[in-house]
Amino acid sequence: MKVDFLVIKVEKLSSLRVFYFFLFFFESKYVEDQKIKDAKLLQLDFDTIRLATNDFSPYNHLGEGGFGAVYKGVLDSGEEIAVKRLSMKSGQGDNEFVNEVSLVAKLQHRNLVRLLGFCFKGEERLLIYEFFKNTSLEKFIFDSDRRMILDWEKRYRIISGVARGLLYLHEDSHFKIIHRDMKASNVLLDDAMNPKIADFGMVKLFNTDQTSQTMFTSKVAGTYGYMAPEYAMSGQFSVKTDVFSFGVLVLEIIKGVEMLERRRSVEHCGSKFD
Repeated sequence: MKVDFLVIKVEKLSSLRVFYFFLFFFESKYVEDQKIKDAKLLQLDFDTIRLATNDFSPYNHLGEGGFGAVYKGVLDSGEEIAVKRLSMKSGQGDNEFVNEVSLVAKLQHRNLVRLLGFCFKGEERLLIYEFFKNTSLEKFIFDSDRRMILDWEKRYRIISGVARGLLYLHEDSHFKIIHRDMKASNVLLDDAMNPKIADFGMVKLFNTDQTSQTMFTSKVAGTYGYMAPEYAMSGQFSVKTDVFSFGVLVLEIIKGVEMLERRRSVEHCGSKFD
């Protein structure tokens, strides 16, 4: 009887393992299928965006970042858009690109720039965002004339808005995210001077139980001056990395000048970690 009981128990355990294996398999497949489905809803026609930007004309060029150039575009409907043309050096495959788009599209907060869509054709990778005429905070706080527009009430509102956006990324969103490149040029301003955190090309996901933990990377990404020392020197990062960058940004908003040397923006630095 004992032998029969053990055989039955082993068979039950084996059946449970098979059940959980298939459950995990089908759940994973569902998640991947859902990502592709969500991404397809955001996919735009490449030629439409090319025409909207005047074939990526220099006259439409708004700026350059570590991962590519940004252009202004106007759709047939008259809607203005900002188009980020990712550098071919990014090395992202189609699946990685679609996964990133699916992630960013799910981030919905009044202090985050909204992703409108994307497209890719051959080696071209484009991200389409809402457009802001006021451009970035950098254009205001570091310009002696435009800085006068920012009274203390506006500066306080900008600081509070950026803080709310970071809190959402770190704690309140479904995906817990570390931005890793908080700086004045990555804070856009709408017509009412409300701040919108932009540029999610360097974000890192972390689990809820990792909130207070330190993670490591062999590829340090960000902008010198805003980067926490432990991150710049040894690749250690956590939510505190964003908090450090936010602190530098707050000082710049209050004083109206660049607090630290940050001329060199990097995608990869400290090759000794590779």
